[in-house]
Amino acid sequence: MTSTVTPGMRIAASWSWRFIVVVIAAGALLCGIAFLSEITIPIAIALLLNSLLNPVRRWLILKGWRPHLASTVVFLAGLLLVIGLVFVVVRQFVSGAPDLASKATDGIDKVQDWLVNGPLKLSQDQIDSGLTSVRQAVVDNQDALTSGALNTATSVGHIVTGLVLVLFTLFFFLRDGERIWAWLLRLAPARARHRIDGAASHAWSTLGGYVRATVLVAFVDAIGIGIGLLVLGVPLAIPLTALVFLASFIPIIGALLSGGVAILVALVTVGFVKALILLAVVIAVQQLEGHVLQPVLLGRAVSLHPLAVALSIAAGVVVGGIIGALLAVPLAATVNAAVKYLAGRATPGESQDHVEATLEEEEQSTPSAPAAGQA
Repeated sequence: MTSTVTPGMRIAASWSWRFIVVVIAAGALLCGIAFLSEITIPIAIALLLNSLLNPVRRWLILKGWRPHLASTVVFLAGLLLVIGLVFVVVRQFVSGAPDLASKATDGIDKVQDWLVNGPLKLSQDQIDSGLTSVRQAVVDNQDALTSGALNTATSVGHIVTGLVLVLFTLFFFLRDGERIWAWLLRLAPARARHRIDGAASHAWSTLGGYVRATVLVAFVDAIGIGIGLLVLGVPLAIPLTALVFLASFIPIIGALLSGGVAILVALVTVGFVKALILLAVVIAVQQLEGHVLQPVLLGRAVSLHPLAVALSIAAGVVVGGIIGALLAVPLAATVNAAVKYLAGRATPGESQDHVEATLEEEEQSTPSAPAAGQA
């Protein structure tokens, strides 16, 4: 009996149900990660920090240090460096806050004067009416604001817990990372371990290169914009520089958004002309990053097209907000490196049938994995 389904339709159906299964599996994985976000996010951040600090640890071991001692020293040195930077930033913010508040008040008075005497020609009664509406809105939404404050306090508690978990996980990643990976690798089928280990090695190298290149790019962005802030006399130059450095870990949009915050502070505190000069400085730094630093540094570390980077950031923002934007590009880069390695394992002389037969043999050997993992 002749089949009424055309070959093209059968192929389309085969692709369709496989695609649906992959989407469902990916969705279930994302839901699981989101449900356990208070654990998975600290682990991901610890991996990023580990990839940054691990070369220093290896260098100390090559110099004759014991692995546990090198891990402890690198961990404590990194922790003290972060605490020192946070202390300097907070101290600068506290000391500069009164001056910023005074200049912000003067800036608001200038804006109000411009609204009255400028091209808009608003009356003082209209301005007072608008301020009254704002105050009334605050009073009417007092319960919501109070609830938001309580939620913020709860979020601060979660952040502190997450930081402790990051530090705890980072220490053991530095000290026992190789043993942890060896244990995880033994859970895989024996015939697949070599390829999994190779893919993970390539992904780890890509992650390390990405983190180091991103730190250098963020440092250049912070130095460039920070010099502009100091020369123009903008208050809180050091905290704003720290904000630029941290935000630059999100490619493309991080330094732009933090630079926008610095421009707004300059506009309120030191006037329109200096804010315009700072805008030119931010644009120049962005051009340096986009045309020199990103292609040369990140282009070598991460083999991703700029469109893939932009789409990864957009997807990360939709899925996980700021943390999603921070982790999206390194995740995409590591997955890309692992997939490229696995796809390139078939040499030109191997046929597709041979590759598929090898995969089938590995699948058939899966039941013996527990025994192999216990060996």
